[in-house]
Amino acid sequence: MGGTRDAERLVFFTDAVVAIAITLLVLPLVDAVGEAVDERHSSVEVVTGNVRQIFSFLLSFVVIAQLWTAHHRLFQGVSTVGGGVVVLNMLWVLTIVALPFPTEMVGGYGDDRFTVVLYIGTILASSACLTALGVTVRGRLAGDGASMTVLLALALLVAGLVPGVAYWSLLLLFLGPLVGRLWPPPASS
Repeated sequence: MGGTRDAERLVFFTDAVVAIAITLLVLPLVDAVGEAVDERHSSVEVVTGNVRQIFSFLLSFVVIAQLWTAHHRLFQGVSTVGGGVVVLNMLWVLTIVALPFPTEMVGGYGDDRFTVVLYIGTILASSACLTALGVTVRGRLAGDGASMTVLLALALLVAGLVPGVAYWSLLLLFLGPLVGRLWPPPASS
């Protein structure tokens, strides 16, 4: 995969994949409505009986939206990309496409430790791919992306080691701006 490619085509492809992945998140909730109707549950029971699934949908929607926004910012002003960027981008896309699976597990298994670790680990893998993309595309380690990756690694560690913390460890991400200041600002051109 040597040579250079049009960055715009890569971004359009990636945007389409992200749109599909974010849409897939809601499908289990759509299926739940049909099941509730078949079982003669009330409309209120559709919502109250699927609170965990609704939570996991909303959480993953926000996560994917934030990751896509970071990806979009990363490629602003980039016109061509090399094969290494394409490979890293495809790895990032893989993490986005895979996220509906642990999201569905969150809805079904809740705070089960394996599910929490799988979910946060998938987001961590996505953030790590974005960080690697940032280094490859921009030639530097960006403070915001690197800080999110570091904080996600810490959240994964805390969630895996401290019983009962579960998804609350993701609150560490609010420290992102503070941790991002640890990296030197980019050199002005």
